[in-house]
Amino acid sequence: MTSAPETALASPLLAAPGAVAAEGPDAGVAWHYGDPMREQRQLEAGEAAVDLSNRGVLTVTGPDRLSWLHSMTTQELTGTPPGEARETLVLSPHGHVEHDLHLVDDGATAWITVEPGTAGALIEWLDRMRFLLRVEVTDVTADWAVVGAAPSLAARLRVPEAPPVWVDPWPALGATSASYAAVPEDAHPGREHAFAEVLVPRARLAELLGGVELAGTWAAEALRVAAWRPRLGFETDHRTIPHEVDWLRTAVHLQKGCYRGQETVARVHNLGRPPRRLVFLHLDGSEHTLPAHGDPVLLAVRQVGFVTTAARHHELGPIALALVKRSTSADAQLVAGGVAAAQEVVVRP
Repeated sequence: MTSAPETALASPLLAAPGAVAAEGPDAGVAWHYGDPMREQRQLEAGEAAVDLSNRGVLTVTGPDRLSWLHSMTTQELTGTPPGEARETLVLSPHGHVEHDLHLVDDGATAWITVEPGTAGALIEWLDRMRFLLRVEVTDVTADWAVVGAAPSLAARLRVPEAPPVWVDPWPALGATSASYAAVPEDAHPGREHAFAEVLVPRARLAELLGGVELAGTWAAEALRVAAWRPRLGFETDHRTIPHEVDWLRTAVHLQKGCYRGQETVARVHNLGRPPRRLVFLHLDGSEHTLPAHGDPVLLAVRQVGFVTTAARHHELGPIALALVKRSTSADAQLVAGGVAAAQEVVVRP
């Protein structure tokens, strides 16, 4: 898991009634506001927003911005219509995931949000890759804050001077899109994840959310886990490739040209043999504690993987995502962090 941002900007919403500060990677925003289950239901219903102002925000301007980003990342970005969301990855030369970018272009500027604490490293790498192209990369985290909500509520929170709302491209049950990799319909992504990010002026964050019900990261993470949605630094480590966590669905375009790490993406896709696979776990509800990130996943007495994120869901109860060895039987009963767990297949063996 990624560590807490070194220079996290503490959100003014931590002063809201009942706010309990998050720790670790999500430091700087609220973990919950006193009733996590109610917050989950409201967030899922589009009646609440979650403070994600610890995420990094950067802009890329200049006429070459989309073709330049296209050449270095996993997604098809050339000709992206203004306002249409994209998710794209920066890979290492060996195909390991280094950055996850949420991108939306407004016709003049590409707006990108990234995981807390990762903007500096991404900008440093992008600056080294500019060469003579007409692009300019700027860290605007101090000026713009990210708020998460259902698309309808996010659109209402947007101010005129802000960029378009980024809507998560994670599809509804069984859906595929020609814009992304073709994914078998039986490899569905759990519950629908209707989620969006809207950028608001950081100085007006408390004002713009003053009349809005608030949900904490506890609620947002539970809904993410239920949707089988991977998160950088949680479902990934230094050797994760996109296939292992089902990122081929939204963040990789298999028909585009050369980019760093493409050889690994093509080889593993054609052979169909990623070394690990993401699984969704239904945890034994009689236990009072949840497994922690990194806790071992056991088959009998043999470790076959580790827990990536565990959460308590308002309908499903205790649930988790985990990475296990590809060879682990899809119907095997597992033990995750000492808790009995039944698995559902996310990435097929």
